[in-house]
Amino acid sequence: MDQSIGEFLRSRRARIQPREVGLPGHGRRRVPGLRREELAQLAGVSVDYYVRLEQGRSQNVSDAVLDSIARVLRLDETERVHLRNLVRPAKKARRSGGQHVRPGVQRMLDMMTDLPAFVLGRRMDILAWNALADAVIGFSALERPNAARHTFLHPEARELYLEWDAVAAETVAYLRLDAGRYPDDPQLCALVGELSMRSEPFRRLWARQDVKDKTHGRKLVRHPFAGDLEFRYETFASPGDSDQLLVAYTVAAGSASEERLRLLASWQAPEIAVPAR
Repeated sequence: MDQSIGEFLRSRRARIQPREVGLPGHGRRRVPGLRREELAQLAGVSVDYYVRLEQGRSQNVSDAVLDSIARVLRLDETERVHLRNLVRPAKKARRSGGQHVRPGVQRMLDMMTDLPAFVLGRRMDILAWNALADAVIGFSALERPNAARHTFLHPEARELYLEWDAVAAETVAYLRLDAGRYPDDPQLCALVGELSMRSEPFRRLWARQDVKDKTHGRKLVRHPFAGDLEFRYETFASPGDSDQLLVAYTVAAGSASEERLRLLASWQAPEIAVPAR
């Protein structure tokens, strides 16, 4: 364990006000939220034990202790998983030459002609996509297709995503979750370093220590030709490789977005140029 567990626990402590857990809230506090000794008391562990845990010096923490701490900090299920990953890093970064999508998965994408779909891999790399996803987002125009790099570094991302702030927060939270699964991944460290140096919003969001899994949600996209598109997305783990996620965008039946997406799908290259995003 390294300082990551301490940073995460301190950020979660800061969210809990003493009065919320039955403690007196009067008096000056140097930091917001619960003190270490207050959390230790509420979790039923010694202060020294908790301090060593927060400093990354407890190697054999029981599930019962982690559950008690998670209960006091009011962690959701994703945050509980992240805490366990930080305490007990079980995976190592793969040393292979790269991530690869099975031909059958690409064929499935190509057959999905009515909805945009793509495969999201480690570090939020975009590994494969279908024609409609390319027409909507412009993956093929990206030198290194990566959702995080695209969100924070591409000059047109804020115009593309009408709810950019929400997309940015979700992106960082998922990348942080991946970092908990693979703390020793040099490529992930390099990506986080690049984004931290080049994007102030990324630095700010990364410091929040938020984690969120990629499941389902909404994306509002402003396409330069088709106009505004409201998508709902669903995410599915690839059998045999849980690090690859199939993400599919859908639109409401009978909506303006459905009509615009159908029009976009009907245009054939070179009549439609993939937007350079």
